[in-house]
Amino acid sequence: MDHGTDSTEIRSPWEESWLRLKKNRLSVAGFIVFTLITLLCLAAPLISLHDPNEMDMVYGPKAPTTEHWFGTDTHGRDLFARTLHGGRISIAVGFASTVVALTIGIAWGSTAGFIGGWLDAIMMRIVDILYSLPFIIFVILLMTLFERSMLLLFIAIGFVEWLTLARIVRGQIVHLKTMPYIEAASCLGVHPVAIVFKHLVPNLIGPVIVYATLTVPAVMLLESALSFLGLGVQPPDSSWGSLINDGAEKIKSYPWLLVFPSIFFSTTLFALNFIGDGLRDALDPKSSN
Repeated sequence: MDHGTDSTEIRSPWEESWLRLKKNRLSVAGFIVFTLITLLCLAAPLISLHDPNEMDMVYGPKAPTTEHWFGTDTHGRDLFARTLHGGRISIAVGFASTVVALTIGIAWGSTAGFIGGWLDAIMMRIVDILYSLPFIIFVILLMTLFERSMLLLFIAIGFVEWLTLARIVRGQIVHLKTMPYIEAASCLGVHPVAIVFKHLVPNLIGPVIVYATLTVPAVMLLESALSFLGLGVQPPDSSWGSLINDGAEKIKSYPWLLVFPSIFFSTTLFALNFIGDGLRDALDPKSSN
């Protein structure tokens, strides 16, 4: 006898999150735009017809033409090439520094939350003290005390962006460690380190992903501020921040030097924020209520 077919489809939490994310048009649009900009920057050597650091003092600063789509700067360098290559550095700084921040924040918050007691109190008071310090001053101090390099820039920015994540992770760990499966693992003699990184940390992937997507644009903004102050990416290399700095100084005479890098930079930041908001709502539907 045919009892019919049950059309109810059981989906996992990740599948439900994916469906909610796909319905968020701003988030999908942000992902498409960010992917296109990233691919454009990665393909800069193939797309650009000019060397980003090649100077032509005779040609000088010129408005956009068919040969130089974004015009040239005061040294005769092609702005289109410099914008794409600068985007590679800005995006690389954003992601690399975020990885540093995630590594420190997850390790610090997990340790404090799982062990608890006096160690938790000390570690979180250290976080509170670091929160009270002006981040930009700390990064500037690192950049001035040590030899400037891209690696130091990654580390310096990442080192001041992990504090919020440490608090988030610590709060989640304090909640999760009381769950029955964690107590069972402890009773079976599983090493605490294994409990943290095999059973607790994987359950934090949702909040961590959301935090990462919102940290990348924050890091890019911080890098642009450092480059604006002359402490970020050093010549002859360029980032969107350094290009915007150069353009701001000459906006009255050569406005295109500011317009094009600013468009790429602001569009990327908007796209990343839309992605982060969409992921937050998809992974935690209550957050959108």
